[in-house]
Amino acid sequence: MAEKFDHLEEHLEKFVENIRQLGIIVSDFQPSSQAGLNQKLNFIVTGLQDIDKCRQQLHDITVPLEVFDFSTWLCLHITRWLLKLRVSCLHSRQSKHRRGRAKCDGQKEFSCGGFAILF
Repeated sequence: MAEKFDHLEEHLEKFVENIRQLGIIVSDFQPSSQAGLNQKLNFIVTGLQDIDKCRQQLHDITVPLEVFDFSTWLCLHITRWLLKLRVSCLHSRQSKHRRGRAKCDGQKEFSCGGFAILF
């Protein structure tokens, strides 16, 4: 029975480490780090699958309800954090797009004004 707990503990530690690394990647996200982000997300999914397999092996164990309250809080917290991240990335993209468009508009005005002076 102890081996099952050790196995679950190992998977949980790997999962927590992957979440920590995901936080580092996301906090300083650049388009070039998309592959690393995708890889970490895949590791997290497989980690959750491994934890679920371990959970199925420990079906006869009772868990206090406080643990579920914390896990629910954690899931909500992570979801809100990811939503905020997505919104901030979208705002960043929009501002870059606006600056690029304004730069193009400025160049058009300058080139049109230059041609008017020449003719």
